[in-house]
Amino acid sequence: MENSKKEKSGIEKAGEDLFNFAVDREDLKSIMSLLPEEADIKRETVEYELQILKFISTGWSITYFLENSQHKDRLVELYWKMVYQYSLSISEATDLMIGQKIDYFQILKERLEMYIEAMKEQPDAPEPAVIMGPEFARTCGNVADVFTVMAGSRMFKSTVGSVKEYFEKIQML
Repeated sequence: MENSKKEKSGIEKAGEDLFNFAVDREDLKSIMSLLPEEADIKRETVEYELQILKFISTGWSITYFLENSQHKDRLVELYWKMVYQYSLSISEATDLMIGQKIDYFQILKERLEMYIEAMKEQPDAPEPAVIMGPEFARTCGNVADVFTVMAGSRMFKSTVGSVKEYFEKIQML
């Protein structure tokens, strides 16, 4: 009985850690700093989409790395519930600040579906980042901009690598 309480609190801590990682913007700032000023992009759009990609990549990584784990469903549920709560606050703040209602969680769901569809369409790709970068750039409005492609690929690879490293650290893999 005591062991299941410890296990539950460990899963809850993992969910919270992964959520906190997803909202942390340091890697986003680092990736943005690598974009040259002459890049043919809207920087605000790239920054906005990088945050979305980080949320999505973190959630995707949980499912991917814990595919055969007994903890996967619970951790996925915890993570996405926290993201949902966070999304509500973003949606409310946007409505208050600019008077426009948005459903940030719905945007996250749509982007997740879009990226998953893109991966399904290219099952022979050597790795998902090869798909995610161009899809990210397309979403940002310029699929031909190599810097935007690289920004999306970097965010995806960095996020997936960090989640994997975290799971190894807490011995879930």
